[in-house]
Amino acid sequence: MSVSVAKNAFYLTMATVGQKIMAFFYFLLVANVFLKEQTGAYFLALSITTIFSVVADFGITPVVIREVAKRPEGATQLVRRALGLKLPFVILGVLGSLIAVQLLGYSLEVKFLVLLAALVMAEDAISLLYFGVLRGLHILRFESFGMMIGEAITVSLGCLSLLIHPSLTFLVLALVAGSLFNAIFSALQVVKHLGWQTIMPIFDFAGTKKLLKTATPFALAGGFSKLYSYIDSILLAAFIGTGAVGIYAIAYKMTYAFQFLPMAFVAAVYPGMSALVGRDTKKLGELFEKSIWYLLILVAPISFGIFSVAPDVVRLAGKEYVDAALVLQALVFVLIPLFLDFPIGSLLNAADKQATKTTIMGLTMVINTILNLVLIPIVGIIGAAYAAEASFWFMFLAGLYFVPKIIPGLPWKNLNWLFVKIIGSGAVMAAATLFLRPFVGFFLVLPIAAIIYIALLFVTRSVRIDQLKDLKKLVLRKKVDVTYVEEITPTDA
Repeated sequence: MSVSVAKNAFYLTMATVGQKIMAFFYFLLVANVFLKEQTGAYFLALSITTIFSVVADFGITPVVIREVAKRPEGATQLVRRALGLKLPFVILGVLGSLIAVQLLGYSLEVKFLVLLAALVMAEDAISLLYFGVLRGLHILRFESFGMMIGEAITVSLGCLSLLIHPSLTFLVLALVAGSLFNAIFSALQVVKHLGWQTIMPIFDFAGTKKLLKTATPFALAGGFSKLYSYIDSILLAAFIGTGAVGIYAIAYKMTYAFQFLPMAFVAAVYPGMSALVGRDTKKLGELFEKSIWYLLILVAPISFGIFSVAPDVVRLAGKEYVDAALVLQALVFVLIPLFLDFPIGSLLNAADKQATKTTIMGLTMVINTILNLVLIPIVGIIGAAYAAEASFWFMFLAGLYFVPKIIPGLPWKNLNWLFVKIIGSGAVMAAATLFLRPFVGFFLVLPIAAIIYIALLFVTRSVRIDQLKDLKKLVLRKKVDVTYVEEITPTDA
């Protein structure tokens, strides 16, 4: 893979980070302007359509990325066939979201927002496909550009609405505008590289049947992922109301804003894992151990840091959301199993155990749904956080069970001790932060906490200088498999 492709992959990662940052602060602004019931209605509408976005794509995009990368000479016919298959699924996704919101008995406002958000879902389904084609051709700069410009359009129009005439309808229309730009822009770029035929769908039974069969496992995995990520919001609205969704949305956004970090890291290490599986078990074990070490170092200060300053962080969204502090303190620790599951999932995929990973995700979805059904009526909003904690720990531990089958002889004692030392350092940092916060204030305590954590890492020998040099080589190597850079996701707002 050329250095220019590696640079493009880097640009895509940076664009993803930029998009997430813009979306996060934009959501904070929305929360400051609207009451929790309105914020909840907005988040709920997007949650419902995000779940049905899996139907709209049905695993077609990752198949297109893989097949175009393998056989670029057949890209045009594949894209036309994929478009012909995707269009009916887009219609099904739109209809499914509208039927679901009707059956769930939500307010007229939520139903109308879902109708508008369904347009966003349809547009995103188109841009997913065409950006996927470009990714398969190893052309990522257009996706990076589209990601940033699309988000900028949404944020600009949304902020204009908040300043002139605050309206949830206008906020979703801002999303429609940003997604429309990406749908048109991505299609035009594919037309430029492969010709006008790529916007003309074809339907052929044999080819479409094969594509559908290949896409189904990806659709199942995506469906499980979306359901266990958003089912809590739907059940909170059903049991308590949209105000509860508004409170939970603040904690949710502040927790999952950091998910791009393990995604970006896995994009760098996945090709190495794929190359080593079945060839060099020793080096594969070393790479896996380094991945766990690095993600532990990242997740410990994030989770324990947010826990210790949760009331201050929540106040950024406005006084309306003070109740979100306790939810955030419970929810933020899902990041520990979530971060650590990324290298496990990559290892399973690299070892051709996608079915195992999909099964685990399905069980995680079932556990998460059952726990939400049980806990929300008993303990309220925080029950959704507890359900997320339990289900994500299950997903991590279930995946971990299969690791020794791929990498026998891993030094588990060292890994366990490393976990204790790094998580312990984060806990000590949190205790120091809680003690110092009343004396030095919110903004000054953050750099102090960072210094304490870094010092503890060196004192416990959880970090050494030579390890940092190795990590730099690992992440900044010149070869990157762009077909496995962070999965394209619909507009985040």
